[in-house]
Amino acid sequence: MLDLPKFRAAAVQASPVFLDPDATVAKAARLIKEAAANGAKIVAFPEVFVPGYPYWNWITDPVTGSAWFEKLAKASILVPGPEMDVVRQAARDAGAYVVIGVNERSPVSLGAIFNTLVFIGPDGALLGKHRKLVPTWAEKLTWTGGDGSSLKVYDTSVGPLGALACGENTNTLARFSLLAQGELVHVASYISLPVAPPDYDMAEAIKLRAIAHSFEGKLFTIVSCSTVSEEIIKAMESVTPQARKLLQRKSSAFSGIIGPDGRVVGNSLIDDEGIVYADIDLNRCIQPKQMHDIVGHYNRFDVFNFSVNRRQLSPMVWVGERSANEGEVAELPDHSPSIGTAQQN
Repeated sequence: MLDLPKFRAAAVQASPVFLDPDATVAKAARLIKEAAANGAKIVAFPEVFVPGYPYWNWITDPVTGSAWFEKLAKASILVPGPEMDVVRQAARDAGAYVVIGVNERSPVSLGAIFNTLVFIGPDGALLGKHRKLVPTWAEKLTWTGGDGSSLKVYDTSVGPLGALACGENTNTLARFSLLAQGELVHVASYISLPVAPPDYDMAEAIKLRAIAHSFEGKLFTIVSCSTVSEEIIKAMESVTPQARKLLQRKSSAFSGIIGPDGRVVGNSLIDDEGIVYADIDLNRCIQPKQMHDIVGHYNRFDVFNFSVNRRQLSPMVWVGERSANEGEVAELPDHSPSIGTAQQN
């Protein structure tokens, strides 16, 4: 008889130790320990939490920002690597799943940085990673795009788990590719973006995206967003005197858990640093699907056809030999559910 998991989830809303990967993963380890002490079986962290977000792209010109790109490139990490080992040990000690955003340095190019979400199991195993497919707007000055090989849902003890970074949660086909693999627990990782247009409520926009995915897919979304610390503001004041005014704007961060009916489960946080908890019962995903199951009866697969290119992109292919590997995604075990997997090319 089918009985779906019940567990406590934690969404971290915090700032990194800016451009310091070692100090930031140490902070992440402390937060994982705290969340686990409060019963969390999965802990979600913000987008590029290690070691921070390139705010300079939004407040200065590309030439001036280039010096800060170099700082970020030097502070970016390899996955797997020693910094991730700290987080993996914390996950193992806590017995909790962890999804955390990092700036991932390319092993073959000093100029390529990926916006990556890393999935870690409760035994400390590196389950996989997802590289953001398309950097958003000014982010194109910093990150290169990922590929379809990382659009995966992982079969875990807390349910089928997937994740997308920030603006990807607006990408209908990226979201559908996860739903089509049976996703029931979605992590949506964000950064606080106070520099959005004046009439744009960033916190509300984050919440709206999570509601849309949860309601459409009849699943739970764990939203984790970063905050802008005084340390970040002071660093960006060296870029422009207007930084403080731009980065102190309120209603720029939202963290919380959204249920399959599109409603917030438990409490949520706006702007303030902290950890949000909610008790999740995946059995709540069943009844809503009787009305709208967009990867089942409420679709017409004879009318619509959707395929995903899961081929891993690489700067070079050796003919007759193993392909040069841009990362380790293809080498990690495939934990995707076998039912409803998106077509692989």
